[in-house]
Amino acid sequence: MSTLAVRPRGFSLVELLVSVVIGLLAVMFATKLMIDGEQSKSSSVGGSDAMQNGMLALFSMQNDAAQAGWGLNDDLVNGCNTAFTDRQGYVLAGATRDGVAITPLAPAVIASGAQSDTVTFYAGTGLAGVGSARLNKNYDGGATIEVDAVAPFGFQQGDAIVVAPEPAGSGCVVAQISAAPAASILQIASAPAYRFNTGNLNATYIGGMARVFNLGPAAKLSFHTWSVRNGMLQLRATDLAGASAQAQPVVGNVVALKAQYGFDTRAGNAFQPKAGLQVGRWSSLMIDADGDGSIGDAGDWQRIAALRIAVIARSAVAERPAPGATTCTATTAPVTVFGTAVPAGVAAAAVDVPLAVTNDTASWTCYRYRVFDTIVPIRNAGWRP
Repeated sequence: MSTLAVRPRGFSLVELLVSVVIGLLAVMFATKLMIDGEQSKSSSVGGSDAMQNGMLALFSMQNDAAQAGWGLNDDLVNGCNTAFTDRQGYVLAGATRDGVAITPLAPAVIASGAQSDTVTFYAGTGLAGVGSARLNKNYDGGATIEVDAVAPFGFQQGDAIVVAPEPAGSGCVVAQISAAPAASILQIASAPAYRFNTGNLNATYIGGMARVFNLGPAAKLSFHTWSVRNGMLQLRATDLAGASAQAQPVVGNVVALKAQYGFDTRAGNAFQPKAGLQVGRWSSLMIDADGDGSIGDAGDWQRIAALRIAVIARSAVAERPAPGATTCTATTAPVTVFGTAVPAGVAAAAVDVPLAVTNDTASWTCYRYRVFDTIVPIRNAGWRP
């Protein structure tokens, strides 16, 4: 009787090793697919974040720019070097006139920065939007202003006003009516309820040669200053509680804000503002737009026909370097804005914008960026009285 050799059941060592290798290869490929998918997802989500933040930031400023200059578009006020005091801490934007520091009232004031600009928009809410009272007597100080109407139409207690010389030349002052107008008198007494008053204009005006402009209720006075700090778009405003002295965050992951004036540079009789303003030159800085030899005088501010605004937003999450690399390549070069020549025939004034954010733990090259820009006509400049 013969016996048959019984083969042991199971896998040999070689078979086990082959199985392990195949399994490791499968895991490696699956891992790579997952990593690639996550990177693609991160890029897509990051781009979506940048788009959402940029559009929101630009929309907010575009609304301000569209209203800018309401109530301030009279030639006596637009560009006037203005004294302004606010108990809540809002400060007017600074500029220069032939190298001398001023604080002009104008639809928009741009403070140009190396990476990001600060843009300020001014607008009143008075229904008339024009001056309707002239000083009847000399003003040499004190808390009362005598005007040429017994009960000035449209002026109410609590309204913000601007006193401007006529003709233009010397400075303007912002104050607030502290009592119901009566007997040709506008009161500007100092009290906690009247945030823009010191009880004195600290200026002198000649009767019959100064005018009072009504900017509407002080609580709705729309003086807004937009800026970017540490990747955050911020706002200071006279009509937002707690935002007058200290800028408040509005939109995150905004790297830079850039703006340019669009000046009407037509000379002589060719400049007809009542027929509409035209952009002839873009500039990040104030220029001698009216050709009178002075840079930053009232005539130059009154030549601003439009603003060009750009917002640069980035993805919320930094991407990682590629396998084996030490640096990110999501973005490899700074961004250029305002490179398009618009309107037709007007030369572009391109601006290169650095993208690094102060105190950021990741390199700027690890983020993806989107640029949003628009041109907003300063319509109230064309609708001057």
